[in-house]
Amino acid sequence: MLARRIIPCLDVKDGRVVKGVSFVNLRDAGDPVEVAKAYDEQGADELTFLDITASHERRGIILDVVKRTSEQVFMPLTVGGGIKTLDDIRELLKAGCDKVSINTSAVYNPRFIKAAAERFGSQCIVVAIDAKRTALVDDSVRAEQIIEVAEKLPWHADPDLKNLFFQGVDENEIHWELYTHGGRKPVYIDAVAWAAKMEEFGAGEILLTSMDQDGQKNGYDLELTRAVSAAVGIPVIASGGVGNLEHVYDGLVKGRADAALAASIFHYKEYTIGECKEYLRSKGVPVRL
Repeated sequence: MLARRIIPCLDVKDGRVVKGVSFVNLRDAGDPVEVAKAYDEQGADELTFLDITASHERRGIILDVVKRTSEQVFMPLTVGGGIKTLDDIRELLKAGCDKVSINTSAVYNPRFIKAAAERFGSQCIVVAIDAKRTALVDDSVRAEQIIEVAEKLPWHADPDLKNLFFQGVDENEIHWELYTHGGRKPVYIDAVAWAAKMEEFGAGEILLTSMDQDGQKNGYDLELTRAVSAAVGIPVIASGGVGNLEHVYDGLVKGRADAALAASIFHYKEYTIGECKEYLRSKGVPVRL
């Protein structure tokens, strides 16, 4: 069995690490380069930077952070936030990152993922999915909302893609819908079906965040993680909700994820990476020590 990965996540805003609850109420958590160095020394398998207020005007900030980080740490580095073009990807890779994480741009142009994978290789293309639970009902109001949002997407009539939108289903069934723009905009796309389509288009990994669980410290959404892991053959990184080491174990074993991403428990020194890995090894989970 392949070793499971432990990945600290740094949400970066204006060049600083921040942490919030359910994507809001952000507070400062340190200098990204110094935090990255600490995680490298602790034995993290990878590191993820998410530029949560990214725009072209601020692209230089994250490029500088990536460059300075890559000069001082030697674990793989993933960077996401505001990636819209192949040039954006090239600049980030040149700055020193190993993978890029793409969310909103993929939703508005799914074939951007295919083009990126063909240009740079699937191994460096991560599709980020921000998903929220919803119990769907077949009512006219929601149907109108779905149509209104769908028609704003350039590909809404594409026969290969249009079946990704939700249809009316039993209200007792739980589904997960996709959000874009840092978790602010629902697009009424089924998150599990979307993950499978992104694998088909060339994504090498799925970074799966439960918006319901993010920052709550109650554990990953295991049903969501299992559903996506079962739907794809590429690695799935579980994200959103870790409050203790048992939650990490559950995400990897019960959720069947290939990697566990966490922020608060590491940022605020509740646990070290080493303690996390030792715990997992004691429970029979293969990890790199």
